[in-house]
Amino acid sequence: MSKKIILTSIIIILILFGIYQGFIREEKPKFELVEVKRGNISQEVLETGTVKKGEEINLSFKTSGKIEKIWVGVGENVKERDILAKLENSQLKIQLKEAKANLEMAQAKLNKLLAGASQEEIQIAKTAVINAQISLEAAKQNLEDVKAQGEENLKSAYEDALNVLNDSYLKIQNSFYTVDLIQRTYFIINDQEGIRVKERKQQIETTLDKIKIIFNTAKTTQSREDIDSALFEMKKGLNTIFDALKAIRETCDEITYKNIVSLTDKTSLDNQRGYINTALTNIVNSQQTIFSTKLTNTANLNTYQSKVDLAQGQLKAAEDELAKVLAPARKENIELYQAQIKQVEAQIQLLESQIEDTILKSPVSGQIIKIKKREGETVQPMLQDVVISLLPDSPFQIKADIYEEDVVKMKVGNPVDISLVSFPDQIFKEKIISIDPAEKLKEGVVYYEITIDFEEVPEGVKPGMTADLVIKVDFKENVLIIPEKAVQKKDNRVIVEVLRNEVIEERDIEIGLRGSDDMVEVISGLNEGEKIILR
Repeated sequence: MSKKIILTSIIIILILFGIYQGFIREEKPKFELVEVKRGNISQEVLETGTVKKGEEINLSFKTSGKIEKIWVGVGENVKERDILAKLENSQLKIQLKEAKANLEMAQAKLNKLLAGASQEEIQIAKTAVINAQISLEAAKQNLEDVKAQGEENLKSAYEDALNVLNDSYLKIQNSFYTVDLIQRTYFIINDQEGIRVKERKQQIETTLDKIKIIFNTAKTTQSREDIDSALFEMKKGLNTIFDALKAIRETCDEITYKNIVSLTDKTSLDNQRGYINTALTNIVNSQQTIFSTKLTNTANLNTYQSKVDLAQGQLKAAEDELAKVLAPARKENIELYQAQIKQVEAQIQLLESQIEDTILKSPVSGQIIKIKKREGETVQPMLQDVVISLLPDSPFQIKADIYEEDVVKMKVGNPVDISLVSFPDQIFKEKIISIDPAEKLKEGVVYYEITIDFEEVPEGVKPGMTADLVIKVDFKENVLIIPEKAVQKKDNRVIVEVLRNEVIEERDIEIGLRGSDDMVEVISGLNEGEKIILR
């Protein structure tokens, strides 16, 4: 074969190869695949707040009008729900009176519509039913109030009992430390007195260990049964420790040690006996309080349940009597008058609410610090038109301004992890207690103030301290999750690209919670194990 032919063949091969590379061969797209999997996802908002205490509260009326009376002065202490000021409301009261008269008229028309017995008989029977209904509802409400109050009283008694248990436990600890120090200081040899003191010390320590287990269980479970058990055991333990302290004190006065044990240490033992005796008295009082509260609750429930049963019987009798005297009437007419009655009742409720809005009450207990309006002045229903300012008797709280996009995710009760700059090694677990509905503008950006309860206040905390907040707004377990960057928006749709049998397909999905770790929850559209593309 000539060189010319060989050269021509090589050129043709190179041209064909170039055509293949440039036009025929398709490069495989490059992308990253991830697998749809199940996991946990949480959403958190990080923010910085400030420790506050006794922050000024500005009070204003919900409606406009002229101030008729201000009952308080600067420096005066007030309680929650105390009436502070009042607007003129005589016109509203006149309207309320007219509305009530209209209600009576509407009721009279309905009564007149009813046929059968005489109007007087119908009215008497209907009034009896209404009165019986009111009596029954009042009896039921009284029963519920008694139940609620009884439960609150019992809850308070057990909460107080836990505090007493805690105080008693600390007193036992202190008595053990005192005895331990005296034993190691004076009774270090195994003579008769030393053995006696060691045995009593061991008795106190054993009792302390037993009580610690029972007390911690009650404190952890908050179970009333566990608290009752802890009170019983604490009483026994305090008696034992009192006797042990008495024996040790008597040993200190025996001839061998009378002039050896210092007067200070003897006095310390006497003090510890006094503390234990006081704790014993407190435990007994707690048991008696719980017992008497339960007895009172049972007696009250029985009494008020009897009143409910009686009222139900009276209502049944009144309804039966009304059924006898009522004459047939057209259903349409009856419903018309009933609708009119409901309409007037709604008007009465509205007027009563408007009258209530003319009365300014204290939202919390505190002290009046400013009065910005005087009697006779007109006020408007705006936050800026402040009438009275007070300083509340409140615990420490944390205030934080939350960006409008984040605040919609939050609700009262959301848990919050708090880190104080001044206490870097401690995390405090609290929760949101309020979200202010009024916005704040900061450099044109809308924020809303939240208030976080701060019960576990460390010693030394001061108003104005900075608090780093981790607000846990949502959390879900064992859900389908994918990286957020795999999600695309296309023509008002939310899609991902799924690789299936080496073919890429678009898949509509519904997403749920967006996590703080750039993961999102998939509610529908994907299955666990599928491969999706990250772009």
